[in-house]
Amino acid sequence: MANDQLGKFGVWRPYSMVTPEQVRELEELGYGAVWLGSSPPADWDGYEALLAGSDTITLGTSIVNVWASPAAQAAETFHRLDARFPGRFLLGIGAGHREHTGEYTKPYDALVQYLDELDAAGVPKERRALAALGPKVAELARDRTAGALPYLSTPAHTASLRKLLGPDTLIAPEHKVVLDTDVDRARELGRNSTSFYLSLSNYVNNLRRSGFHDADLTPPGSDRLVDALVLHGTAEQIADAATEHLRAGADHVALQVLGEDYVRDLRALAPVLTARV
Repeated sequence: MANDQLGKFGVWRPYSMVTPEQVRELEELGYGAVWLGSSPPADWDGYEALLAGSDTITLGTSIVNVWASPAAQAAETFHRLDARFPGRFLLGIGAGHREHTGEYTKPYDALVQYLDELDAAGVPKERRALAALGPKVAELARDRTAGALPYLSTPAHTASLRKLLGPDTLIAPEHKVVLDTDVDRARELGRNSTSFYLSLSNYVNNLRRSGFHDADLTPPGSDRLVDALVLHGTAEQIADAATEHLRAGADHVALQVLGEDYVRDLRALAPVLTARV
């Protein structure tokens, strides 16, 4: 999959909270991809409906958990979708969280084995990607997949990944958004979304690498941290901040809109984002 096929901006959304009608509208608004979050099962029966309701937009998983979905199952789903919707499905995979997975012993080895099984099942390297934050998994993403899907990261992290991975590896970070000019209200919504991750070592370790300190990372998180992880303000301010990822070396940014009506906010953002690129 060519990196430019995704477009510059996409949408991240829990897989159970996306409808075919919404995917169609997001495509019409100019978003290049919809990323299905909250660990969709590889054998979820909703993939076809989301793809069938649109014509060109890419559907990606962000991510299928290697502990929950066997590689053979993920490969079967990939081939089934690719046969019906050629080139429109990207298999994003990851190892989840140490704190939530009882068998989480050697995640790197588990990812390698999973990729070996995908190779054996004929899933092309360029049609899969890895949830990657730290350098070791990011290099695995470069060597064995199309690239990296960082979550809860900053443009500074994107820049470090681009330096590590070189010019050709896909980097497609997720970033949260609150379309609201009331700073206190936006921070409250953002903090409600991000504080959970401060109990997960992989995110905390990565945020430390990105320059945050104990005062920032102690739950529920400092204003400095929330402002970095959750873009807020006007559509213009959010678009300016989101394009910082592109300037830092990202190929694509997956926007996760927080709030009651995410499609409404994406409608407001779409023309402003288009003007930025």
